Amino acid sequence: MQSFRGTGVALITPFNEDLSIDFDGLTRLIEHNIDQGTDYLVALGTTAESATLSAVEKKQVKQHIVSVNKGRLPLVLGLGGNNTAAIIAELTTAGVVEGFDAILSVSPYYNRPTQEGIYAHYKAISEASPLPIIMYNVPSRTGSNMEAGTTLRLANDFENIIAIKEAAGDMTQALRLLRDRPEGFLVISGDDMLALPIVSAGGDGVISVIGQGLVSSFSTLIRDGLEGAFAKAYTAHYQIMPSIDLIFEEGNPAGIKSLLAHLDICQDFVRLPLMKASEGLDKKIAAYLKTL
Repeated sequence: MQSFRGTGVALITPFNEDLSIDFDGLTRLIEHNIDQGTDYLVALGTTAESATLSAVEKKQVKQHIVSVNKGRLPLVLGLGGNNTAAIIAELTTAGVVEGFDAILSVSPYYNRPTQEGIYAHYKAISEASPLPIIMYNVPSRTGSNMEAGTTLRLANDFENIIAIKEAAGDMTQALRLLRDRPEGFLVISGDDMLALPIVSAGGDGVISVIGQGLVSSFSTLIRDGLEGAFAKAYTAHYQIMPSIDLIFEEGNPAGIKSLLAHLDICQDFVRLPLMKASEGLDKKIAAYLKTL
């Protein structure tokens, strides 16, 4: 579980102009993160535009990430959805999780299950999964909140449920998790803006979007926070705050792809129904980077 303390990054999927996958750009992104201090990598999450990738493309992306990483950092595979049976079928298919150290599984979206339904969903995944599980609560995308009591019940009942990526944007809920979690259970921020406050309260780090672009500065401030150097960490946090606002101004991952394009890592193309960052936003991101 200590492998997932610190800064994980939710990798984008770079695209070429024809919207095919840019594997060279993905290689540069992985190397950029490894070289500058990211603690672990998360593949095929929401930021990866996984909803618009075919099954073949997902397999290619997974294999490429594992191949380029060469065991240097822990790897987490995004594997969730709103069809419990389909997730279990995928989890138990030979080779699907090969090369990965844990799965990140989002709370069921769109269906809007009850808290008991959410519990039963993760119970079924826990009983089927060959890897440790990081749950993911993101009500702004799923349409329902996994309450602290449900998270804590799962954390206590299943040893292979090791963490929650908490992105409810609710510090009170995060504090309830931190106060009552079982020993060893990780509370990981899923919100870049609240990552340091959650770490300050006893949290274990972040799975970040901005962290894959401003790697050194963001991972360092999280590390400083984990070590109790809060004055130093918050100074860096306040400097980085404008970049977090910018990359989410027109949705994710349009903003972070614009930032990465300015860093010459990849191009800024996204697949419909998403749109690339507007010219105005792109210029603001470029101007911000010049201030760093």
